[in-house]
Amino acid sequence: MSKLPNITTSIFSVMSQLANQHGAINLSQGFPNFPEDERLLQISQRLIQENIHQYTPMAGLPSLMEKIAQQTAKQYVRNVDIATEMLITAGATQGVFTTINTFVSAGDEVIILDPSYDSYEPSVLVAGGKPVRVSLNNDYTPNFNKIEDAITSKTKMIVINNPHNPTGRIWTESDFVALEDILEKHPQILILGDEVYEYITFTQPHISFNTREKLKHRTIVASSFGKSLHVTGWKVGYLIAPENLMYEMKKVHQFLVFSVNSFSQHAIAEYLDVVDFSEVSRMYQRKRDLFQSLLKDSRFELMPCDGTYFQVVNYSGISTQNDVDFAKELITTHGVAAIPISVFYNDATDRHMLRFCFAKTDETLIAAAEKLIKI
Repeated sequence: MSKLPNITTSIFSVMSQLANQHGAINLSQGFPNFPEDERLLQISQRLIQENIHQYTPMAGLPSLMEKIAQQTAKQYVRNVDIATEMLITAGATQGVFTTINTFVSAGDEVIILDPSYDSYEPSVLVAGGKPVRVSLNNDYTPNFNKIEDAITSKTKMIVINNPHNPTGRIWTESDFVALEDILEKHPQILILGDEVYEYITFTQPHISFNTREKLKHRTIVASSFGKSLHVTGWKVGYLIAPENLMYEMKKVHQFLVFSVNSFSQHAIAEYLDVVDFSEVSRMYQRKRDLFQSLLKDSRFELMPCDGTYFQVVNYSGISTQNDVDFAKELITTHGVAAIPISVFYNDATDRHMLRFCFAKTDETLIAAAEKLIKI
């Protein structure tokens, strides 16, 4: 008997395989295709020769945890006790799975805001919980009436991804105040704040759960160096949470992975001394602006992109096909791969939207845009 009977091959694999078959430019998968920072590569080359290849402590390499604590204090004015409030994970995905499987039991309900990243629901199902999918507004802002209506006595957790994949939207101060007003009535509900794109924001500053005094005591914040430092394959993320919650998560973590890749932790710990996260944000804003300018004369309608490295477009002016079929045709006929947004909804809501990843070289973006503006 399967715990995940309805899980099939992911849309990311389907689109990438189709792109490979047809030699299409792949803007579907959410990872960079440009080189890593030369400084990180130099650190890595030196460290590979050193004695750093055995287990790190279960919760993480202390020097890396200290650097994260320093960055958290600098960025969010939150002082984190690395001994009791932090955990290094094998990417944010493992952090999400660990969090959900620590606190969600059979029959518990978890609110997930659609369109949603595809790892949340399977984690809930494996834990025996019930995913409760709540759609965002048409402009991809949160609908707090729907969120409040979805809360029951069985609601254990709400998952909030901000900045948001796949839509690129960012929560505002008023959004957080609205959430705080609702959750004040429901003290039993925990928050999983997925903030992996925290350092990739443009039109407004990212507001982290790390800064919310009314919510910190019940929030687990997940982040990832894969996104911030362009090393998605290293799979190094981290969780920050109050001691009482972290104590329980460490129990699950130690039997899931015990400890995370030692080499990556050492390399990132050194690199954090030199990297400037504001430069990361500026670099991606330049790529976003380039991609948007290249498509401004196309028949695609560009949706707002406040953060992340994803640009959502509406193709209603081009075709009435459903988004999955149009995305496949985009590959086979026009040579560019994207992700249809309907796959991020429980009910496959189709508003003729596609997601392009612009974490690519300028040459890749230009070549893709040349094809897209001809459609």
